Amino acid sequence: MELRQLRYFIEVARREHVSDAAAHLHVAQSAISRQIANLEAELGVDLFEREGRNVKLTPIGKLFLTHTETALKAIDYAKQQIDEYLNPERGTIKIGFPTSLASHLLPTVISGFKDKYPNVAFQLRQGSYKFLIDAVKSRDIDLAFLGPVPTNDDDIEGHILFTENISALIPASHPLADRKSIRLNDLRNDAFVLFPEGFILHKIVIDACKQAGFTPNISSEGEDLDAIKGLVSAGMGVTLLPESTFYERTPRFTVKIPIEIPQVNRTVGIIIPQKRDLAPSEKVFYRYVKEFFSVLEQYQ
Repeated sequence: MELRQLRYFIEVARREHVSDAAAHLHVAQSAISRQIANLEAELGVDLFEREGRNVKLTPIGKLFLTHTETALKAIDYAKQQIDEYLNPERGTIKIGFPTSLASHLLPTVISGFKDKYPNVAFQLRQGSYKFLIDAVKSRDIDLAFLGPVPTNDDDIEGHILFTENISALIPASHPLADRKSIRLNDLRNDAFVLFPEGFILHKIVIDACKQAGFTPNISSEGEDLDAIKGLVSAGMGVTLLPESTFYERTPRFTVKIPIEIPQVNRTVGIIIPQKRDLAPSEKVFYRYVKEFFSVLEQYQ
């Protein structure tokens, strides 16, 4: 069994088409077909069912794909570690982040890090709360910024960088727009604009409203911050958002108001895998991030 055979197998499995896999890998279709046939002969099973020009994994093929992907990730990671031990300041770090931290936190941290370590490269991946946690566990990304920081997952180690308040964002025409602060219960009769169910900021708002004694009336949903803010600007409802999402400015035709009761906040931090050592460049970045926010906290 050769690594080349396994990589060919994975590419065909993902594309369900030998010709497409061959084009992507820049090899002859006959070479891929031959190597997969050799792999099937060695294993003594059929990994694919042929359906005209397309192929589909057999049940045993699906099982083999899962283990093969895990094995190749481990091999690629081992090679990465060797390369980085030779030069820890020339690695590539795969970082995940949610949309709520994309506009200020991420560019600020990476820009500062690149000034000190210009030869370290980054691959950035935006995703939902659950996706980022699962991606760190599966090695699809090396570490991730996240808020709130998970505290009850044995496979994840979380480090809190700071805690931020969550404020109300309401249309400028709203009767409460001139208030210095509000009680969340003051918005009980308003329509709410939220992220869809499954997004962590959706859950935070629902839980906060329940703590205030009501269930919010959700009139509209948006899957990114610009959509949420735009809907509030258009007068479609109110929402709750973390302070970090207002760093540049409050959107036009809206007002940001602190929530007095209950206190609504979230932790923001960085997560790494609990059961895997970080590569050298990842350790350098992880240490830099913790020191960056530690110094920042001293000046606040």
